[in-house]
This record gives sequence, C-alpha cells and structure tokens, in this order.
Amino acid sequence: MPEPPPRKSSIPPPPPARAAGGAGPAGRRPLGVSVIVPAYNEERGIGAVLADLRRVLDGLELPAELLVVDDGSTDGTAAEARKTQGVRVLEHRANRGYGAALKTGIREARFELIVITDADGTYPCEAIPQLVERWRATECAMAVGARTGGHVQIPWIRRPAKWVIGRMANMVAGEPIPDINSGLRLFRRSVALRLFPLLPDGFSFTTTITLALLTNGFRVEYLPIDYRARVGRSKIRPIRDTLGFMQLILRIALYFAPLKIFLALAGLLLLLAVAWALVSRFALGQLADVSTVVLAEGALQIAIVGLLAELVNRRLPNLYRDED
Repeated sequence: MPEPPPRKSSIPPPPPARAAGGAGPAGRRPLGVSVIVPAYNEERGIGAVLADLRRVLDGLELPAELLVVDDGSTDGTAAEARKTQGVRVLEHRANRGYGAALKTGIREARFELIVITDADGTYPCEAIPQLVERWRATECAMAVGARTGGHVQIPWIRRPAKWVIGRMANMVAGEPIPDINSGLRLFRRSVALRLFPLLPDGFSFTTTITLALLTNGFRVEYLPIDYRARVGRSKIRPIRDTLGFMQLILRIALYFAPLKIFLALAGLLLLLAVAWALVSRFALGQLADVSTVVLAEGALQIAIVGLLAELVNRRLPNLYRDED
C-alpha cells in the first residue's frame, strides 16, 4: 500500500511582507533581542524589574531593546516605567488583555528574537542570556524558562489546576511539557506573526503558542528556572482561568490534533458498549440490546469523523519557515 502523505503544518501561512526589508509587520527584523514586558497596574514592582532587565541586556552580545506595553493601567505604571533609561513604553487606552499586550509589543519590536517576561518580579531576568544561548545552540523555534528550578514559589491553590492542565497539554502534544504557560520565553518574531490569527488576547497566549508549535513538529527547548513570589496582587482568577485553560486546550487539540480527541471519545463509547453488553449477558441474562448497538455505532461514527477531520487538517498549508 502507498504510504500516507507526510503531515503538513496547520499553522496559517504568513501574510505577504512588504518589499522594503523589515518595513512591514511581517518583514524580517535584524538579529537582536526585543524584551517585551506586558504590564497592568504594576506600579509597585515594575521599576525594580526594568532596572534588572536593563542591567542584563547591557551585558548581551546581541543588540537589544526593552519594551513595556501598559495595558490600560489605572495607576502610575507607565510613568514608573519611563523612569528607566532606554525603555520604550507603549500604551493601550483600555485593558485589552495579556495576549493583546504581547501582540502589540511583537508588532512594534525592532529585533527578530522576542523575549517575554512579567512585570511583577516573579521571573529571573538573569536567565535571559541562557535562553539566547540555548536558542543559538539548538536553533529551536522557542526556548522556555520552565519553572522547575530549586526555588519555585507557586501558590498551593494554583498547583492542582496547573497539574491537570499540564496532563491535558502533554496528551495533546504527545510529549512531556515541563511548563506549559511559563511567562518567560524566547521565540522568533517572524514565527509568532504567522500564529497571530490563532493567539488569544488573554492569559492563554503562552499555552496556545506552545501547543501550536509542538503539535506542528517544531522544536521547543526548556531551561529550568526559579520562580519568585510576585510583587503586588495577582491578576489570575483560579477557578475561572483554570476552566478557560482547559477549554482552550480542547479547542487547540481539535484544531491541531483532532484524531486524538475523536478517538478518545470513540474509545470511551466503545468501552461503555462492551461494559453494557457484559452486564446484559451475565447480570440480566440476555443478549446485547439496542443500547449496546447504539453505543457501538456512535463510537464508529465518532472515529470516522475524527479520521475525516485529520485528513482535512493534513491538507492545510505548510508554515513558511524563514531561514537565515
């Protein structure tokens, strides 16, 4: 039998770049590091974070810039950020979300390598040079600071939800993911722009970009880092955001790996059919009734839908990869 066609990336193709190199949003930027810090009401801690970032970036071999995207803060976040020399401050008139702030920064970034981190002091900025070196050594699509170091201060109330989300993400990606939604990571601007139609405006930006790359065969590297207690009040809503993350992972799975979801559902129905057939035979003393047949037929139909969805997914266009 002929072999099936190779899997194609389901990431959308790039928008056309303008003729002038780097002039348009999709144009390739010079090789350098743009650090993007989304901030919403972080007046208390952003000054110290930016000072540390400025010190780290001054020691990089590559050219670098520091951008703060003030996402409609109602305190003095923007004014505090401008006190740090050499910081570009971009402002949203209203609060649009974590992902929206990152996308604004990515559009306006002057360099090809994007590093994102938070404004609350939780992530160690001294890990940024290591992320750059990991990218240089492996040429990966993304390097993630995984919160698996020796000193990780994640609140206990968030750990069960984080564990559940992690297991779901591992199933979708087909490989272990040490940290699905770390806010410290490095990736190429040109690749991120191709994902913009898929990337949400909320906190699930990092989860989405991770699963989008992994399910399309891109290499993602992980660097163990520490995670500190935040300065100021958290913007995370544990129950609502956890349910939102789980819903998001299911949506991503249906988009990038539909066969896994549909086969899991089909397998569940088939197990129910077998279980009911056994109950009918040995407990009720009768052959399989109509319920068993309905469950088995439902499993078959769901499996067929999954196969069709997978075939459609494989026909979506390849991701255009820029090469140096």
